Amino acid sequence: MLIVYRLLINIIFFLSPFIISFRLIKGKENIYRFKEKIGFFSKKKFNEKLYWFHGASVGELKSIIPIIDKLEKKNKVKKILITSNTLSSSKIFENLKYKKIIHQFFPIDVNFITKKFLDYWKPSKVFFIDSEIWPNMILNIKKRNIPLILINGRISNKSLKRWMFLKSFSKKIFSKFDLCLSSSEESKKNLIKLNAKNVKYIGNLKFAVIDYENKRLPKKIKKIFITKNIWCASSTHKKEEILCGKIHLNLKSKIKNLLTIIIPRHVERSLEIKNDLEKLNLKVHLHMSNKKIKRDTDIYLVNTYGATKLFFSNCKIVFLGGSLVNHGGQNPLEAARLQCNILHGKYIYNFNEIYKFLSKNKISFEIKNQKEFLKYLIKLFNFGAKKVEIKKKIDLIGNKILRNSLKEIDMI
Repeated sequence: MLIVYRLLINIIFFLSPFIISFRLIKGKENIYRFKEKIGFFSKKKFNEKLYWFHGASVGELKSIIPIIDKLEKKNKVKKILITSNTLSSSKIFENLKYKKIIHQFFPIDVNFITKKFLDYWKPSKVFFIDSEIWPNMILNIKKRNIPLILINGRISNKSLKRWMFLKSFSKKIFSKFDLCLSSSEESKKNLIKLNAKNVKYIGNLKFAVIDYENKRLPKKIKKIFITKNIWCASSTHKKEEILCGKIHLNLKSKIKNLLTIIIPRHVERSLEIKNDLEKLNLKVHLHMSNKKIKRDTDIYLVNTYGATKLFFSNCKIVFLGGSLVNHGGQNPLEAARLQCNILHGKYIYNFNEIYKFLSKNKISFEIKNQKEFLKYLIKLFNFGAKKVEIKKKIDLIGNKILRNSLKEIDMI
């Protein structure tokens, strides 16, 4: 199976000029740094002890900021290499004043490129985050006897079925990890089924996320927001924005001065979303626009990354996307910390245990269809969405998870 995988990944590599060119046009790649993905590194290598963390995108990198924060202060850790796949994730550490951090884009998992990457950076410890599993890189890491750790490991039942389709190959790859810290009991069981060794469930690191954003809404926007009844649809995926637009149309006849904020998961789709919503005769204002926001605006469409906290702080009702489509949901803890009431669909398998915790504390509510969605919103607006104080409880859980995670990491 390894031969087949390498053949397929090599085909992707040969097609990469076309794929990357298309992504550059779409604004999904950094024009100055895309070469990092094909083995041309933009930062100088270091001879000092280097820890390497790899996560796919924004959520994965945010989850390790508490660990990075602690390692930054340790004298034995000289440099920390962070890799990720997406443009949005590359911006996570830009505003954080860490002196030891280097960011590079993760290379295509071609055998010779992964060897080149490891020969260049020479990491002393490697940490893969969440569900990032790249066979060539993993096998080459272990050939060099470098400790390999999976942190906040997430293997849902859906993912397990895919991996078990190639059972012997999957078990070979997962057995290479020296330590697996799972994000849930479900993931722990599934990692063991995949032949992972030294699997421990400590808890989901997303409970320990550090609040590092101190931005505030511009006064001219806040002045409008104060006069509105606001709800926010965040991390939405295709089709969910249209549904939210239809919900707004139904809701505006019942709730005066209604404003719906939509923060798409992929902001590069913003113009497409704007066009779709305008076809419903909705008035749409783009966040990154020089135009003055009109008082009859229906939808405030956020077309920039890293702004969710700004808007969660100014509303009490949040719908979290990726849950009405079969994506697995998005992390609800940021909204919960900011005292928001959370609505979500049934597809939340990526965060089952977190949602159970929030549901138990009467913070999150499942909606099954458009009618129920509308019903919950009317109830929350008419009877008053409560500001639920749960931040202290989340922080207590997060601090414990962080301490235990660092203890396990130090032992490797």
